[in-house]
Amino acid sequence: MLAGLGTDLMEVERIAEKINKGSGFREMVFSKTEIAYCESKTNKFEHYAARFAAKEAFFKALGTGWLEGTHFNEVEITNDESGKPTLVLLAETKKTLSAWGISRILVSLSHLKTIASAVVIIEK
Repeated sequence: MLAGLGTDLMEVERIAEKINKGSGFREMVFSKTEIAYCESKTNKFEHYAARFAAKEAFFKALGTGWLEGTHFNEVEITNDESGKPTLVLLAETKKTLSAWGISRILVSLSHLKTIASAVVIIEK
């Protein structure tokens, strides 16, 4: 059963500026796996921006926005063997949201040179 839908757009330059400041933004928002993936890409900031948009879209799909007991770097976007993006909850965030009865999370990412977007669907 469809439980939530969220979408978000993110400017690639905005994410690049925040990461380039070196203030810990990257580690606060992205998991080690996401950082390794994005850093391996030629246009890494497009990939970071798409993942940031997916995290925002996920919290919009919940219908609550960011919740206490959840962390952006524990909402992880990875890719399966075929390259399809997946959204996985980790650690405290997974524990906090375990009572929500989420059975499946679908995510779609898209990015261009200047903008990235994501759509997230939550099923119960």
